Amino acid sequence: MTGVLYAIPTPLGAAAAAALPAPALARVKSLRHFVVENAKGARAFLKDAGVDPKAVRIEELNENSGIQDLIRPLRDGDSIGLLSEAGCPAIADPGAKLVEAAHAAGIRVVPLVGPSSIVLALMASGLEGQRFAFCGYLPREAPARAKRIRELEARSRRERETQIFIETPYRNDVLLAALLEGLSGETALCVATDLTLASESIRTQSVAAWREARHPIGKRPTVFLMLSG
Repeated sequence: MTGVLYAIPTPLGAAAAAALPAPALARVKSLRHFVVENAKGARAFLKDAGVDPKAVRIEELNENSGIQDLIRPLRDGDSIGLLSEAGCPAIADPGAKLVEAAHAAGIRVVPLVGPSSIVLALMASGLEGQRFAFCGYLPREAPARAKRIRELEARSRRERETQIFIETPYRNDVLLAALLEGLSGETALCVATDLTLASESIRTQSVAAWREARHPIGKRPTVFLMLSG
């Protein structure tokens, strides 16, 4: 009998007990094996959730990890908790590789309820929630980024579809400047920053209005959402 891979969302800012519902916390406390994006962050999360980090096995998942080695405990009947550094594992996160391997091996994958910055941002944006696409990171190089922005705006206008993307925090203001330069003034743009923190800011307005305001974001975790037409 194989184990179960539990995909466990981690807090974006609030304490674990406040961010996760009781059934998810109970499951976390029942596990003795975790595969994580960052061991230091995982230990802090587990301690906050009421788990002694020294009493469980923690393995990091990165580009050098042997995926088959990581899922071996699942094959042997032990369940594993998959932890991202913040938010939902396997979404813009290396955990997707472990989930893919689990499915290929016929191992059950169970997602637990918890915070998702992408969904929270969409909920609060006021933009189209019936049709949306998460596009991950846009290209870093200016010409390729500008081309991608034009493509996403055209797709949004054609499909009436909200486009959602993120950036490394230290490049937030570079991306915002590129959006304000490349998008039509009538396109709606939402910038959702520091979700679930006391400093949370969620603002939706036209690109033309953003150009007038020119508020820098700084190095704060941010989700960008855009809807054209």
